[in-house]
Amino acid sequence: MEILNDKALVFDTPGAEQLLTAIGNSKRLSDGRIAVKWDIPEVQALHDFGIRAPSPIERKYIWTGKFKPYDHQKSTASFLTKHKRAFCFNEMGTGKTASAIWASDYLMNEGFVTRVLVVCPVSIMDSAWRADLFSFAIHRAVDVAYGPRARREAVINGPAEIVVTNYDGIRGHVDLYKKGGFDLIIIDEATHYKNAQTQRWKALAKLVDEDTWLWMMTGTPAAQSPVDAHGLARFINPGAVPRSMVRWRDVVMIKTGQFTYEPRPGYQEIVHQALQPAIRFTKDECLDLPGIVYTKRKVELTAQQKKYYNDVRRVARTEAAGETVTAVNAAVKMSKLLQISAGAVYSDEGETVEFDVSNRYNALREVLDEAAHKVLIFVPFRHTIEMLRERLVKDGFTTEVISGDVSAGNRTDIFKRFQETKDPRILVIQPQAAAHGVTLTAADTVVWWAPVPSLETYAQANARVDRAGQNNKCTVVQLTGSPAEARMYAMLDKRIKNHDALISLYGDVLDIKA
Repeated sequence: MEILNDKALVFDTPGAEQLLTAIGNSKRLSDGRIAVKWDIPEVQALHDFGIRAPSPIERKYIWTGKFKPYDHQKSTASFLTKHKRAFCFNEMGTGKTASAIWASDYLMNEGFVTRVLVVCPVSIMDSAWRADLFSFAIHRAVDVAYGPRARREAVINGPAEIVVTNYDGIRGHVDLYKKGGFDLIIIDEATHYKNAQTQRWKALAKLVDEDTWLWMMTGTPAAQSPVDAHGLARFINPGAVPRSMVRWRDVVMIKTGQFTYEPRPGYQEIVHQALQPAIRFTKDECLDLPGIVYTKRKVELTAQQKKYYNDVRRVARTEAAGETVTAVNAAVKMSKLLQISAGAVYSDEGETVEFDVSNRYNALREVLDEAAHKVLIFVPFRHTIEMLRERLVKDGFTTEVISGDVSAGNRTDIFKRFQETKDPRILVIQPQAAAHGVTLTAADTVVWWAPVPSLETYAQANARVDRAGQNNKCTVVQLTGSPAEARMYAMLDKRIKNHDALISLYGDVLDIKA
């Protein structure tokens, strides 16, 4: 295959003759070779013949935005433009969001797509998608359809070229989205559609017809069970799986008891063929990525948390009015707000008061479901740690805790098992208890359940994974739900560490002149 004048793909291989009759925009050249127009429909037609032709995005697209794309991001964007239905299985932290944005922008430029719907978790609608769209496609009109029906309807009927929404927002409002004119749908963290029997899956199915472009993205396809591939394949490659999930289960699993099944030998190849066409880059394959990628997930405080947070903030404002704020009392008040945000706080009587943290926990589960390797979760407050450990164990995650209550001997044993054996998969760590000297490179994902006020502790904790012995690129995820947390993370990101900054931060959170 040869590219002719950046306009045509030229073939002289055996079988090229059939391209003349199968592809309209093709012709025979004077030297007998066959030339095919280099455009999206023709490249897709060539793919049906088993010919891997490059996407024309490589020819004329100007990669928009603030940042230059990495090579693997260009390859991913190119792949997506060549497939109306496709999977992107790039690992978390490889920048697949940007790849999808560039690919969709190119298709819109060329007139193959007119409007895009992005479906993703609530926690990344703003912090990942809206932020990345601003960074990589600032020229596109973007809006988020979330909340009451009237709000969603206004956004969907508005001028936005790219609309971001949440999974369950579609369910119950299918009629609104159906009228939105979305001819490209991008599903982020697509494992949420693994079960074709759910109302969530069925709602999405009503939006997808034979003309709809559909890209499904996840770093961990069928990670829990080969059965999980069924719902995904039904959207992208329906001919590869039976309609019935029970029949699919019998294809990839063997019954070992009345209610127990085990993966059938050779199931990997069966699942691989079902989940096609697909592209995948692991973080260690992306040689041009930085050692650590930092991401944020916005987590809405629950109603209970909001009430107590605002009560404490109101009292603190009253106490601070007209007084000189010191670093000591600023730290105490900030800590109380951060504890409420994280899910548990000490009362004036010394008892632990727990809050509903379902939104934050759901965001954590999204990260765990996408993580390909082991995970460290840093939790600054001891009273939150046990609550979190119990929920993780209940959900089937092998979990150990490192805190000030764990003896030195037990810590050594836990660290050794974490580094050298399959389990535990997760360590829940109080940052001060493991911020220095420990190597935990079996993990390549760090989640901050809540921020710490110490830049040194934050940097040293992240360094537990980013050190000698790490074979993968690392991802640090910040969960943030309150103004106090957002400002604390901003201070850490900017590497600010003096006490004056803490006082200023306290004043900002309380909306007073500190």
